[in-house]
Amino acid sequence: MKYQTIDSSKSEQIAMLAVCLTKEITERTGTTHFNVDGPLAIDLCKNYVSKGIYEVMAAFDGEQIVGFASICQSYSLYAEGQFGIIQEFYVLPEYRSKHVGQELLQAVVKLAKQQGWKRLELCTPPLPQFKGTVEFYKSNGFEITGGYKMKHVIA
Repeated sequence: MKYQTIDSSKSEQIAMLAVCLTKEITERTGTTHFNVDGPLAIDLCKNYVSKGIYEVMAAFDGEQIVGFASICQSYSLYAEGQFGIIQEFYVLPEYRSKHVGQELLQAVVKLAKQQGWKRLELCTPPLPQFKGTVEFYKSNGFEITGGYKMKHVIA
């Protein structure tokens, strides 16, 4: 398995995995939390990666991308400056429980250190359907900080 950041030429593969991620969340929770449009996701990924405002660490099995983590930089007073946010994290089901996710997270942490970030943050999918996901992150050095992910749609 190989882990590396991708350039915008891999945007279509990443966008399709993002669609799989949101579809899995929707199916398991029975609620439509997202409406990811494949072609738009491809364009956005190309744009964000080419501008350097969004990095994608991918797990490769040969030439096939089997997992990814998208990361962007943010700023806050509580984090004392710059930090990274894992926006999406997904590993194909057939590659789960084979250390791919763990090694992908380790590659993201290495990238975060290179960026000089003091912390990484992420939001997990809804509980209780994704309790295993929370346990996965906890077993890989993340801790629960409380609260809920909330949104306000600007129409």
